[in-house]
Amino acid sequence: MLAVTGGKGGIGKSSVASVLALVLQREGLRTALLDLDLTAPSDHVILGAEDCVPTEEHGVEPPRVDGIELMSVAWFLKEHAAPLRGDDVTNALLEILAVTRWQPADVLVVDMPPGLGDVALDAVRWLPNAEYLVVAGSSRVVPATVRRTLRLLTGLSLPVVGVVENMARGESEAVPSVASEFGVPWLGTLLALVNLAFAAAIGSRPRIAEGHGVVASACLIGASLFMPAGFLLGGVVIHGGDPGLGIALLPIGAILLIAALALVARSMWAR
Repeated sequence: MLAVTGGKGGIGKSSVASVLALVLQREGLRTALLDLDLTAPSDHVILGAEDCVPTEEHGVEPPRVDGIELMSVAWFLKEHAAPLRGDDVTNALLEILAVTRWQPADVLVVDMPPGLGDVALDAVRWLPNAEYLVVAGSSRVVPATVRRTLRLLTGLSLPVVGVVENMARGESEAVPSVASEFGVPWLGTLLALVNLAFAAAIGSRPRIAEGHGVVASACLIGASLFMPAGFLLGGVVIHGGDPGLGIALLPIGAILLIAALALVARSMWAR
Protein backbone atom coordinates (compact mmCIF):
# COMPACT_ATOMS: atom_id res chain seq x y z
CA MET A 1 0.00 0.00 0.00
CA LEU A 2 1.58 3.22 -1.20
CA ALA A 3 0.10 6.50 0.07
CA VAL A 4 0.96 9.54 -2.05
CA THR A 5 0.90 12.62 0.15
CA GLY A 6 2.30 16.13 0.16
CA GLY A 7 0.96 18.20 3.03
CA LYS A 8 -0.66 20.80 0.75
CA GLY A 9 -2.71 21.17 -2.41
CA GLY A 10 -1.66 22.36 -5.84
CA ILE A 11 1.50 20.24 -6.15
CA GLY A 12 0.20 17.70 -8.64
CA LYS A 13 -0.16 14.91 -6.09
CA SER A 14 -3.16 13.40 -7.87
CA SER A 15 -1.28 13.41 -11.18
CA VAL A 16 1.63 11.59 -9.56
CA ALA A 17 -0.67 9.02 -7.94
CA SER A 18 -2.64 8.40 -11.15
CA VAL A 19 0.37 8.11 -13.44
CA LEU A 20 2.15 5.93 -10.86
CA ALA A 21 -0.83 3.57 -10.90
CA LEU A 22 -0.70 3.47 -14.72
CA VAL A 23 3.02 2.67 -14.68
CA LEU A 24 2.65 -0.09 -12.07
CA GLN A 25 -0.22 -1.64 -14.02
CA ARG A 26 1.81 -1.51 -17.21
CA GLU A 27 4.69 -3.26 -15.43
CA GLY A 28 2.39 -6.21 -14.86
CA LEU A 29 1.30 -5.53 -11.27
CA ARG A 30 -2.35 -5.81 -10.31
CA THR A 31 -2.99 -2.23 -9.30
CA ALA A 32 -5.78 -0.39 -7.50
CA LEU A 33 -6.16 3.35 -6.89
CA LEU A 34 -8.05 4.93 -3.99
CA ASP A 35 -8.82 8.65 -4.17
CA LEU A 36 -9.27 9.91 -0.61
CA ASP A 37 -9.91 13.54 -1.51
CA LEU A 38 -13.49 13.79 -0.26
CA THR A 39 -14.10 17.37 -1.36
CA ALA A 40 -12.36 17.68 -4.73
CA PRO A 41 -11.55 14.22 -6.15
CA SER A 42 -9.71 14.38 -9.46
CA ASP A 43 -8.13 10.99 -10.22
CA HIS A 44 -11.13 10.00 -12.34
CA VAL A 45 -10.70 13.15 -14.43
CA ILE A 46 -6.97 12.54 -14.92
CA LEU A 47 -7.65 8.96 -16.01
CA GLY A 48 -10.56 9.93 -18.27
CA ALA A 49 -13.10 7.92 -16.28
CA GLU A 50 -15.76 10.52 -15.58
CA ASP A 51 -18.60 8.37 -16.93
CA CYS A 52 -17.82 5.19 -15.00
CA VAL A 53 -20.36 3.66 -12.62
CA PRO A 54 -19.40 1.23 -9.82
CA THR A 55 -21.26 -2.01 -9.27
CA GLU A 56 -23.15 -2.16 -5.98
CA GLU A 57 -23.85 -5.65 -4.68
CA HIS A 58 -22.93 -6.58 -1.12
CA GLY A 59 -20.68 -3.54 -1.19
CA VAL A 60 -19.18 -1.37 -3.91
CA GLU A 61 -17.03 -2.88 -6.65
CA PRO A 62 -14.82 -0.15 -8.16
CA PRO A 63 -14.87 0.18 -11.95
CA ARG A 64 -11.72 -0.59 -13.90
CA VAL A 65 -9.97 2.13 -15.85
CA ASP A 66 -7.14 0.93 -18.10
CA GLY A 67 -6.95 -2.18 -15.95
CA ILE A 68 -6.81 -0.20 -12.69
CA GLU A 69 -9.51 -0.50 -10.06
CA LEU A 70 -10.46 3.07 -9.13
CA MET A 71 -12.48 3.98 -6.05
CA SER A 72 -13.55 7.59 -5.54
CA VAL A 73 -16.39 9.51 -3.92
CA ALA A 74 -16.75 11.17 -7.33
CA TRP A 75 -18.87 8.18 -8.38
CA PHE A 76 -21.50 9.28 -5.87
CA LEU A 77 -21.01 13.06 -5.67
CA LYS A 78 -21.20 13.66 -9.42
CA GLU A 79 -21.26 17.47 -9.67
CA HIS A 80 -22.40 18.05 -6.07
CA ALA A 81 -20.27 19.34 -3.21
CA ALA A 82 -19.49 17.31 -0.08
CA PRO A 83 -19.77 19.77 2.85
CA LEU A 84 -18.40 17.42 5.50
CA ARG A 85 -16.96 18.37 8.85
CA GLY A 86 -16.23 16.85 12.24
CA ASP A 87 -17.39 13.26 12.74
CA ASP A 88 -18.95 13.18 9.25
CA VAL A 89 -15.46 13.24 7.75
CA THR A 90 -14.32 10.23 9.75
CA ASN A 91 -17.56 8.37 9.07
CA ALA A 92 -17.30 8.99 5.32
CA LEU A 93 -13.72 7.71 5.25
CA LEU A 94 -14.60 4.61 7.27
CA GLU A 95 -17.57 3.89 5.01
CA ILE A 96 -15.41 4.05 1.89
CA LEU A 97 -12.88 1.69 3.44
CA ALA A 98 -15.59 -0.67 4.69
CA VAL A 99 -17.87 -0.99 1.65
CA THR A 100 -15.23 -1.18 -1.11
CA ARG A 101 -14.81 -4.70 -2.46
CA TRP A 102 -11.33 -4.79 -3.96
CA GLN A 103 -10.19 -7.60 -6.20
CA PRO A 104 -6.83 -9.20 -5.29
CA ALA A 105 -4.12 -6.61 -6.01
CA ASP A 106 -0.36 -6.36 -5.76
CA VAL A 107 -0.34 -2.61 -5.08
CA LEU A 108 -2.92 -0.19 -3.73
CA VAL A 109 -2.01 3.42 -4.50
CA VAL A 110 -3.75 5.84 -2.14
CA ASP A 111 -4.12 9.44 -3.27
CA MET A 112 -4.12 11.17 0.10
CA PRO A 113 -6.16 14.34 0.66
CA PRO A 114 -4.32 17.67 0.61
CA GLY A 115 -3.08 19.09 3.87
CA LEU A 116 -2.86 17.46 7.27
CA GLY A 117 -6.48 17.76 8.33
CA ASP A 118 -8.99 15.25 9.66
CA VAL A 119 -9.12 13.01 6.59
CA ALA A 120 -5.35 12.71 6.32
CA LEU A 121 -4.91 12.00 10.02
CA ASP A 122 -7.76 9.47 9.99
CA ALA A 123 -6.21 7.78 6.95
CA VAL A 124 -2.90 7.50 8.77
CA ARG A 125 -4.76 5.82 11.61
CA TRP A 126 -6.91 3.45 9.55
CA LEU A 127 -4.27 2.50 6.97
CA PRO A 128 -1.56 1.17 9.29
CA ASN A 129 0.29 -0.77 6.58
CA ALA A 130 0.75 2.17 4.23
CA GLU A 131 4.13 3.41 3.08
CA TYR A 132 4.37 7.07 2.12
CA LEU A 133 5.62 8.82 -0.98
CA VAL A 134 5.94 12.55 -0.29
CA VAL A 135 5.36 14.85 -3.27
CA ALA A 136 6.79 18.37 -3.31
CA GLY A 137 6.30 21.22 -5.76
CA SER A 138 8.81 23.60 -7.25
CA SER A 139 7.55 26.66 -5.37
CA ARG A 140 9.80 28.28 -2.76
CA VAL A 141 7.04 27.91 -0.15
CA VAL A 142 6.92 24.11 -0.51
CA PRO A 143 10.08 23.02 1.42
CA ALA A 144 8.60 24.21 4.72
CA THR A 145 5.48 22.11 4.06
CA VAL A 146 7.59 19.09 3.15
CA ARG A 147 9.52 19.51 6.38
CA ARG A 148 6.32 19.55 8.42
CA THR A 149 4.98 16.49 6.60
CA LEU A 150 8.18 14.53 7.11
CA ARG A 151 8.33 15.56 10.74
CA LEU A 152 4.81 14.18 11.26
CA LEU A 153 5.42 10.91 9.39
CA THR A 154 8.80 10.18 10.94
CA GLY A 155 7.54 11.24 14.37
CA LEU A 156 4.85 8.56 14.08
CA SER A 157 7.49 6.05 12.90
CA LEU A 158 5.69 5.63 9.57
CA PRO A 159 7.72 4.30 6.61
CA VAL A 160 8.58 6.90 3.98
CA VAL A 161 9.77 5.45 0.67
CA GLY A 162 11.06 8.80 -0.51
CA VAL A 163 10.47 12.38 -1.64
CA VAL A 164 9.91 13.46 -5.23
CA GLU A 165 9.71 17.00 -6.60
CA ASN A 166 6.88 17.41 -9.10
CA MET A 167 6.44 20.02 -11.85
CA ALA A 168 10.11 20.96 -11.59
CA ARG A 169 11.46 23.52 -14.04
CA GLY A 170 15.14 23.03 -13.28
CA GLU A 171 17.65 21.91 -10.69
CA SER A 172 16.84 22.71 -7.07
CA GLU A 173 18.63 21.94 -3.83
CA ALA A 174 15.90 23.00 -1.40
CA VAL A 175 13.74 19.86 -1.43
CA PRO A 176 16.64 17.36 -1.63
CA SER A 177 18.22 19.03 1.41
CA VAL A 178 14.97 18.62 3.38
CA ALA A 179 14.85 14.92 2.48
CA SER A 180 18.47 14.53 3.56
CA GLU A 181 17.70 16.33 6.83
CA PHE A 182 15.24 13.56 7.77
CA GLY A 183 17.27 10.70 6.32
CA VAL A 184 14.62 10.02 3.69
CA PRO A 185 15.54 8.88 0.14
CA TRP A 186 15.51 11.62 -2.49
CA LEU A 187 13.93 10.06 -5.58
CA GLY A 188 14.48 12.91 -8.02
CA THR A 189 12.36 15.35 -10.00
CA LEU A 190 9.43 15.09 -12.39
CA LEU A 191 9.73 17.80 -15.01
CA ALA A 192 6.80 20.07 -15.80
CA LEU A 193 5.97 18.39 -19.11
CA VAL A 194 3.62 20.21 -21.41
CA ASN A 195 2.14 16.94 -22.71
CA LEU A 196 0.30 16.08 -19.48
CA ALA A 197 -1.14 19.57 -19.11
CA PHE A 198 -2.19 19.57 -22.77
CA ALA A 199 -3.86 16.15 -22.41
CA ALA A 200 -5.84 17.38 -19.42
CA ALA A 201 -6.83 20.57 -21.23
CA ILE A 202 -8.28 18.72 -24.22
CA GLY A 203 -9.90 16.00 -22.11
CA SER A 204 -7.63 13.24 -23.40
CA ARG A 205 -6.39 10.33 -21.30
CA PRO A 206 -2.60 10.40 -20.69
CA ARG A 207 -0.76 7.37 -22.06
CA ILE A 208 2.70 6.13 -21.13
CA ALA A 209 5.01 6.90 -24.02
CA GLU A 210 6.97 4.21 -25.85
CA GLY A 211 10.76 4.45 -25.96
CA HIS A 212 11.83 8.05 -26.35
CA GLY A 213 8.28 9.31 -26.85
CA VAL A 214 8.61 11.92 -24.12
CA VAL A 215 11.75 13.35 -25.70
CA ALA A 216 10.18 13.32 -29.15
CA SER A 217 7.09 15.07 -27.85
CA ALA A 218 9.18 17.68 -26.09
CA CYS A 219 10.97 18.36 -29.37
CA LEU A 220 7.66 18.60 -31.23
CA ILE A 221 6.22 20.96 -28.65
CA GLY A 222 9.37 23.06 -28.73
CA ALA A 223 9.18 23.21 -32.50
CA SER A 224 5.51 24.14 -32.38
CA LEU A 225 6.27 27.03 -30.05
CA PHE A 226 9.50 28.37 -31.48
CA MET A 227 9.22 27.84 -35.23
CA PRO A 228 6.28 30.23 -35.69
CA ALA A 229 7.95 32.78 -33.44
CA GLY A 230 11.17 32.38 -35.42
CA PHE A 231 9.42 33.01 -38.69
CA LEU A 232 7.72 36.12 -37.39
CA LEU A 233 10.85 37.44 -35.69
CA GLY A 234 12.87 36.78 -38.84
CA GLY A 235 10.35 38.69 -40.89
CA VAL A 236 10.60 41.69 -38.59
CA VAL A 237 14.34 41.71 -37.92
CA ILE A 238 15.97 40.43 -41.11
CA HIS A 239 13.79 42.43 -43.46
CA GLY A 240 14.14 45.72 -41.67
CA GLY A 241 11.01 45.60 -39.60
CA ASP A 242 8.67 45.17 -42.55
CA PRO A 243 5.26 44.59 -40.85
CA GLY A 244 3.68 43.48 -44.11
CA LEU A 245 6.03 40.52 -44.41
CA GLY A 246 5.47 39.66 -40.76
CA ILE A 247 1.71 39.57 -41.33
CA ALA A 248 2.19 37.48 -44.47
CA LEU A 249 4.20 34.90 -42.49
CA LEU A 250 1.56 34.63 -39.74
CA PRO A 251 -0.53 31.94 -41.54
CA ILE A 252 2.63 29.87 -42.05
CA GLY A 253 3.39 30.01 -38.34
CA ALA A 254 -0.18 29.10 -37.47
CA ILE A 255 -0.12 26.09 -39.82
CA LEU A 256 3.16 24.86 -38.34
CA LEU A 257 1.79 25.23 -34.83
CA ILE A 258 -1.41 23.28 -35.58
CA ALA A 259 0.49 20.54 -37.41
CA ALA A 260 2.99 20.07 -34.59
CA LEU A 261 0.31 19.93 -31.91
CA ALA A 262 -1.66 17.41 -33.99
CA LEU A 263 1.41 15.17 -34.21
CA VAL A 264 1.92 15.43 -30.45
CA ALA A 265 -1.70 14.56 -29.72
CA ARG A 266 -1.65 11.59 -32.10
CA SER A 267 1.64 10.15 -30.85
CA MET A 268 1.23 10.67 -27.11
CA TRP A 269 -2.37 10.42 -25.94
CA ALA A 270 -5.06 7.81 -26.39
CA ARG A 271 -8.41 9.43 -26.98
